[in-house]
Amino acid sequence: MTIQLTKTAIAVLLLATFSAPPLAKSHDQLPDIGTSADGTLSIGQEWAMGDFYVRQLRASAPLIHDPLLTQYINQLGNRLVASAYSVRMPFHFYLVRNDEINAFAFFGGNVVLHSALFRVSDNESQLASVLAHEISHVTQRHLARAMEDQQRQAPLTWVGTFGSILLAMVSPTMGMAALSSTLAGTQQGRISFTQSNEQEADRIGIQVLQRAGFDPQTMPAFLQKLSDQSRYASKPPEMLLTHPLPDNRLADARNRANQMPKHLIQSSQDYLMAKVRSLGMYSTEGALTDEQLNTYSQGNEREQLAAKYGHAILLYEAKKYDEARHILQPMLAQNPKNLWLLDLMVDIDIGQKRAAQAIARLEAANTAQSNNVVLQLNLANAYVEGNQPAMASKMLNRYTFDHPNDPNGWELLAQASAAQGLRDEELAARAESLALTDKLDQAIGLLSNASSLQKLGSLKQARYDARIDQLRQLQQRFRQYQRH
Repeated sequence: MTIQLTKTAIAVLLLATFSAPPLAKSHDQLPDIGTSADGTLSIGQEWAMGDFYVRQLRASAPLIHDPLLTQYINQLGNRLVASAYSVRMPFHFYLVRNDEINAFAFFGGNVVLHSALFRVSDNESQLASVLAHEISHVTQRHLARAMEDQQRQAPLTWVGTFGSILLAMVSPTMGMAALSSTLAGTQQGRISFTQSNEQEADRIGIQVLQRAGFDPQTMPAFLQKLSDQSRYASKPPEMLLTHPLPDNRLADARNRANQMPKHLIQSSQDYLMAKVRSLGMYSTEGALTDEQLNTYSQGNEREQLAAKYGHAILLYEAKKYDEARHILQPMLAQNPKNLWLLDLMVDIDIGQKRAAQAIARLEAANTAQSNNVVLQLNLANAYVEGNQPAMASKMLNRYTFDHPNDPNGWELLAQASAAQGLRDEELAARAESLALTDKLDQAIGLLSNASSLQKLGSLKQARYDARIDQLRQLQQRFRQYQRH
């Protein structure tokens, strides 16, 4: 039997886990401006709004649900969060398949990166500088403060920000323009407001970046790179439309970085592998170039490994499985715990209809790293592909309990249930997938069908009916955020 924690209980547990310890007085806490934004939006309300909007994001944006990339950006992001002050909620990081350079943050500690940031960033510290900036927008509660300002100026219109924020998530350029229009009465007011928040996010973010062990010089370096692209392009990078970059902002970031100790910090192996994977699998055709791989092949040991991995990815994507295996096999023999290599080898196994080989490979690895999300999902998928759906279901029932917001788990569980003829469990899993994209009416319909397939008064029927009640309560809560 699956026990569902209520959203409130989950929120309390997560806040207790991720809240920063009390600090005497830090130099990057909220300035004393007479408000903490709690008068308009409490932390609980902000978390609830974030839950609503992230479901909209899943429904509307081409999110990359790659377990390796998702794990990497969340590990990187939470490393930065651990070095931030004023953290009052857990953070979650998402990757959108988009070749425009951009990133944005919204309610509830949610941060979204466009995949193009892997292409344009020269090193891990540059990518981290973007995350640190967005994290600082959240810790400084810029959206909540903006809503409080708007409520004072026009109490009946501040709710309009909700729809604009949603639009920003789907199309950041349009959405941020709409948000700015909602939040201020004049063009000059909009610009001043935006610049003030951007500079504060830079100031706080560069301190977070430095404390987390990254090179603070990379923040102005990345901003300069965007500025240079803007100068010679027909239109500026999308990131500069949503994050204006006047000269004084760039100068201020450079001045702050120059006051910090200078360190040469190498990119991690994970960053290099994530970069070539993103470019090879989730960017436009040809984004992972021979020039890029040749440069890496002449670099340090980490870059050389990434170059070979990138070549193997290109061969796999071209379905040249034997050639990809030939490159990957000796690499994996030398690095048997490397998840990037293991994941790709398993994909090759499955591509060549060798599910039994993939299962044996993953079971051995899973014994040593049983709690790793990437291994669990790979093994469950291999069980499905290898016609062992009961084994997949056993794994996935535990996995979806531990990771209820991962669409991968529910999709695999639906497949495993269907393969066993367990129609009610298939419907219930598909209902959870729909609920994650805010399709609550459809989710309730599937759960009702699942309930009707069970004996009246049975434990399963009671579980499905209880979940229906939870989703109806969620519908009620979300009505206040719907656009009117």
